[in-house]
Amino acid sequence: MEIMLTIHSYVRWLVVGIGIIALAKFLLGWLRKMSFKPMDRGLMSGFVGLVDLQTLLGIILFILGWLDAGLVRYRAEHAFTMILALVLAHLSRRWRNADDTTRFRNYALIILGVFILVFAGIAILPQGWFG
Repeated sequence: MEIMLTIHSYVRWLVVGIGIIALAKFLLGWLRKMSFKPMDRGLMSGFVGLVDLQTLLGIILFILGWLDAGLVRYRAEHAFTMILALVLAHLSRRWRNADDTTRFRNYALIILGVFILVFAGIAILPQGWFG
């Protein structure tokens, strides 16, 4: 379980790093009215894919923790908040055929919303961001 927790901790920083890059790119594209390129689609797909991976690792940890120590409230709250972040990240598919400005704007807002949920979800944990 320790190795899973370590991997889960490291992947969180990948989510944050790619998310910051994607947020900056989408804000820039929105404000400068740039055209949406395949790289932009790949950036959003990469971000959502990392959120998927992080959620899968989290679900495994949740199940292992449940089997080991029973249902712990802060773990359940953390899991629920992160599942909301996952659902929000996947809403990006809704705008895959929208005009470029709409895609840039909505993708930036989705990433910002995911970041808010992730921040809240990690703050629920006793160790917070430093665990």
